[in-house]
Amino acid sequence: MPQAAEQADYQPHAHLSKMQAMLDSGTFRQVRQMLNGLRPVEIAHLIESSPPPSRTLLWDLVDKEVSGEVLEELGDDVKILFLEGMGTEELVEITEGLETDDAVDILQQLPEQVIQEVLEAMSDQDRARVEEVIAYDEETAGGLTNTDTITVRPRFTLDVVLRYLRRHPELPPSTDSLIVVNRKDDYLGVLPLSKLLTTDPSVTVREVMVTDTNAIPASMADKDVAKLFEQHDWVSAPVVNDQGKLLGRITIDDVVDVIREEADHSLMSMAGLDEDEDTFSTARRSIPRRATWLGINLLTAILASSVISLFDATIEKLVALAILMPIVASMGGVAGSQTLTVVIRGMALGHIGSSNLGWLLSREVRVGLFNGLLWAIVMAGIAAWWFNDVNIAMILGAAMVINLLTAAVAGALLPVALKSMKIDPALAGGVTLTTITDVVGFFSFLGLAAFFYG
Repeated sequence: MPQAAEQADYQPHAHLSKMQAMLDSGTFRQVRQMLNGLRPVEIAHLIESSPPPSRTLLWDLVDKEVSGEVLEELGDDVKILFLEGMGTEELVEITEGLETDDAVDILQQLPEQVIQEVLEAMSDQDRARVEEVIAYDEETAGGLTNTDTITVRPRFTLDVVLRYLRRHPELPPSTDSLIVVNRKDDYLGVLPLSKLLTTDPSVTVREVMVTDTNAIPASMADKDVAKLFEQHDWVSAPVVNDQGKLLGRITIDDVVDVIREEADHSLMSMAGLDEDEDTFSTARRSIPRRATWLGINLLTAILASSVISLFDATIEKLVALAILMPIVASMGGVAGSQTLTVVIRGMALGHIGSSNLGWLLSREVRVGLFNGLLWAIVMAGIAAWWFNDVNIAMILGAAMVINLLTAAVAGALLPVALKSMKIDPALAGGVTLTTITDVVGFFSFLGLAAFFYG
């Protein structure tokens, strides 16, 4: 089947079932043909969707010409699994021909000693472009930078630039502008291809280049880079080092990866997991990761239980307290999670700062108070009818108002406090907030009951 047709008909689950059946029957030749008729990203998806025993077989069937591109599309867990079994020569072969940022992403998963061995085995040209970028953290603009760029000087005419471009077999992917630099590689501006094609060829680059597009500092965090691309609708953007010299450029495809990773991070962090968690990782890998967070959660649960134990005599006197306790804690937990989610999202988007945090806190307190009163009245009515006890109803209502107000304040301030302590709010916020709402909910409910019932 032609590759184009195979790509058009790509259906992940159908391909996976078909390949799994072929692997089970031992028809590896057909699997190889089908596998290599797909795009690298589709091959990576099939490998990640396969249980561990099948992954190695599929990886061995991938053509060497595309193995580097496939490897770059894999999640870190799966990528490391394959990298661990490779020698220096194989690593050099895989990274050869990849875009700089993709090659660097692969090398950064390796031990320092192995990285040096691979760099020494590379050609001078490949080594120079990789070394220029690998010094930067992978979560910075420098780590996203691709050195495959086309630069021009401001003194040349557009006719000269056009003739220069025609000497290239093709332009680098996502090229929407040429980057203008001087002889010392200092960044000066950009020359959009639209201007190049529609302006009189006798005009110089200096006359039509755009100088109000600031280059991205290599030290900028990748999340901030993504915000700039969103705000300006960029396809690509130049990156400069601390001296203002051109390092390369960042393209929209890499920014999309950053956005996707941020979304994965927010989702997985709520369960205390890493964004690169492998869906089909072995039990040996999954157990320690999950056990750690379960242990932390157990400690917080013990803390909440210890609060309940302070009022065991009161609970013995009134069974209704044991029945109604979970309602107070649950309502506080849900209300707090709503506020926490809004605040963490706002922080991620860069909307929240010291100037508007007070307004946000005030809004959340008003929301918490209104919802607390609303549902306290509803639940108090239910409790009074259920247990025929007005005191229980008043205690329950008061505890719900107290806990929902606490949840609002904690949900608004906790992410800011955690961030100031350099702790990821998405990772630690949920467990911490649940502990606060459980402890305050139990303490307020049982404390009020102990006061009224002795």
